[in-house]
Amino acid sequence: MEWQPDEQGLQQVLQLLKDSQSPNTATQRVVQDKLKQLNQFPDFNNYLIFVLTRLKSEDEPTRSLSGLILKNNVKAHFQSFPPPVADFIKRECLNHLGDNSSLIRATIGILITTIASKGELQMWPELLPQLCNLLNSEDYNTCEGAFGALQKICEDSSELLDSDALNRPLNVMIPKFLQFFKHCSPKIRSHAIACVNQFIMDRAQALMENIDTFIEHLFALAADEEPEVRRNVCRALVMLLEVRIDRLLPHMHSIIQYMLQRTQDGDENVALEACEFWLTLAEQPVCKEVLTAHLVQLIPILVHGMRYSEIDIILLKGDVEEDEAVPDSEQDIKPRFHKSRTVTLAHEEPHDGDEDDDDDALSDWNLRKCSAAALDVLANVFREELLPHLLPLLKELLFHLEWVVKESGILVLGAIAEGCMQGMVPYLPELVPHLIRCLADRKALVRSIACWTLSRYAHWVVAQPPELYLKPLMTELLQRVLDGNKRVQEAACSAFATLEEEACTELVPYLSFILDTLVFAFGKYQHKNLLILYDAIGTLADSVGHHLNQPEYIQKLMPPLIQKWNELKDEDKDLFPLLECLSSVATALQSGFLPYCEPVYQRCVTLVQKTLAQAMMYNQHPEQYEAPDKDFMIVALDLLSGLAEGLGGHVEQLVARSNVMTLLFQCMQDTMPEVRQSSFALLGDLTKACFVHVKPCIAEFMPILGTNLNPEFISVCNNATWAIGEICMQMGAEMQPYVPLVLNNLVEIINRPNTPKTLLENTGEQPVGGTPQISHFCPPRCTSLRNIRDNEEKDSAFRGVCLMIGANPGGVAQDFIFFCDAVASWLSPKEDLREMFYKILHGFRAQVGEENWRRFSEQLPPLLKERLAAFYGV
Repeated sequence: MEWQPDEQGLQQVLQLLKDSQSPNTATQRVVQDKLKQLNQFPDFNNYLIFVLTRLKSEDEPTRSLSGLILKNNVKAHFQSFPPPVADFIKRECLNHLGDNSSLIRATIGILITTIASKGELQMWPELLPQLCNLLNSEDYNTCEGAFGALQKICEDSSELLDSDALNRPLNVMIPKFLQFFKHCSPKIRSHAIACVNQFIMDRAQALMENIDTFIEHLFALAADEEPEVRRNVCRALVMLLEVRIDRLLPHMHSIIQYMLQRTQDGDENVALEACEFWLTLAEQPVCKEVLTAHLVQLIPILVHGMRYSEIDIILLKGDVEEDEAVPDSEQDIKPRFHKSRTVTLAHEEPHDGDEDDDDDALSDWNLRKCSAAALDVLANVFREELLPHLLPLLKELLFHLEWVVKESGILVLGAIAEGCMQGMVPYLPELVPHLIRCLADRKALVRSIACWTLSRYAHWVVAQPPELYLKPLMTELLQRVLDGNKRVQEAACSAFATLEEEACTELVPYLSFILDTLVFAFGKYQHKNLLILYDAIGTLADSVGHHLNQPEYIQKLMPPLIQKWNELKDEDKDLFPLLECLSSVATALQSGFLPYCEPVYQRCVTLVQKTLAQAMMYNQHPEQYEAPDKDFMIVALDLLSGLAEGLGGHVEQLVARSNVMTLLFQCMQDTMPEVRQSSFALLGDLTKACFVHVKPCIAEFMPILGTNLNPEFISVCNNATWAIGEICMQMGAEMQPYVPLVLNNLVEIINRPNTPKTLLENTGEQPVGGTPQISHFCPPRCTSLRNIRDNEEKDSAFRGVCLMIGANPGGVAQDFIFFCDAVASWLSPKEDLREMFYKILHGFRAQVGEENWRRFSEQLPPLLKERLAAFYGV
């Protein structure tokens, strides 16, 4: 007998569904309790599916809601449904996929997919054959319902469908889907392409075997009247460009012509999907070859796509000029991820103003952003060759009377800055002053984009005599930092941080003026921009270094920072950017930070201690306690590093009066790599600042350092290596007992052929003057970013190796060739380091004897042999 609902039960369920649509919270609570009770009855789920599939007398929202509650039950405990209930639900779904209402069809589709994703594709062998069978139905609704369900299954389980676990159903499904590309209904055509598209990126076997048919069918649909079909065609071509460009190359000319049309499609979703094509093509080696002839058409299209649409302007409140007094809503503030302190020389841009910095309130990817990103990557491919197509357009745009057009021209200028810099140089003496004038435009959106674009040319500005451009730019940017519009404040603050990084000590003459502005902004900014302001202050400290250590500057800067510091609670995430900022300030102010260091130091130690305690409670009783946010501990460790680096020997009394070494011992063993990374940075800094407190712990610390020399966690390994080098320099010959713990791993890192670049800088393989990043460096102490050690410190790890080998020459015999190779890669080591190398090479030679040395040196590559002879006389 088929299951039948009990009339009274059915009325109860319907009443519940009606109540759950009520806006009243008290009613909602009653509904939740009632749901819990009813879920005790196994056949409650039968009632839910019955309402969804059979109760056509009810309104659609109620029926759909019934299905969605059932979906949640399936998600939570389908495995415990009694078999008759599970079978009834599956049968009902398949029998009613062709419901007259598209909402009900979609709900049933979601339900089927949810059951399938609970590991039930294997347990429901008739599902895929039946769905494929329903596609043949003469009834449109049945065909569309089945396709909707199939599309969801393809999205959720694409890998499984291409696996032996299910006997590769795709071998049947793909040819089947391809037949429907020619269906008379646009919705079905669209479903069919969307289904096949799910398998492109994984290069599913069944699709690769039908690839030519697929491409042929796509071409046939290129001019489809249905936007959703065109969008799916564009999406397919973009993905094919990435995984099967070989198949597209013969047709490339016509594909490009097609994409040029589609990028101007009247439907913005189609245009956006097509615009992705240019982004993807730019990454392909054939880009230049296939696209050069089309630039004359493409560039104007991209430039036109960079205008704000009417809807953008409404969403961005483009007509609101003064909004600085309006508090931020919390969801506007993106979560910040703390960047851990790495001992490195790599030049990482914390805010390199991605294309969407200028309008992140529209954080949704849109045609404007995609066009700008495409122009940016193409500028990097074509360089100066783009300019003949761009310059005539720019002339028209930049001086246009309509602000929307002018604004798009400024965005274009910013987008090409990186790729076309060389070609733009002759025009910059005229353009930069024009852009500086645009900073005072009456439209906030023009002012904010001008900030961003100028930051992209900061490198050039700083290279000119300061009176010409730097001074006017800085003056005007600082006025924008105090703009009445929040978006402009944000753009100006970010741009100013970029300018600080480029200008470094060039800013010293203007420090008083800069600090007055930034401090004034403290009282003016709402929540979101305050976080960016901390970054601008931290970057300033990194850029001017010890020049900040003047009583008048400290007087201006410290009171507002300390006031914020006192206002924030220990569990407030706003501490992150403030701690990062203080870390930079402490490093720059050095002894000038002494009056403020005690409370700051204490609070950092407390934050570490609290987090460790929470982590312990959570590990012991995960059901009672929440896992702590370890970012608090990481940021606190980094600020302690900043204090140790800035205060040097003065940090000794603080360390003496706290349990920081015990806490450090725990942090160094944390499961989270970022915690270990920051711990080792702090250990290295404490070793330099107050070794007397580190020395008693060496026996406990060394084994932990040794186990962390694992290049899999690049930054952890980096910092551990650096700390070992610092300890070696302090320990000298006393290092000998600990050498075996770390030597093999160190030598291995130095000689790994594919060790990442920053790691090699730390283990000292990079020639001091030979890193491409060197050009970013200002005078050594004035580091351009907070996480970078002095230039000379990258040889500390290398000294560590030398000291160890000195302490234990016999232990390195089998790896000595690697050591020689590493030594030879130094172009100009410091005198004392060169002496160390000399002693080790000659000591080794004396130790093994002339005969063995000759045999050994015969294995060396000729170039290496020559260099060792020339530099070290061996």
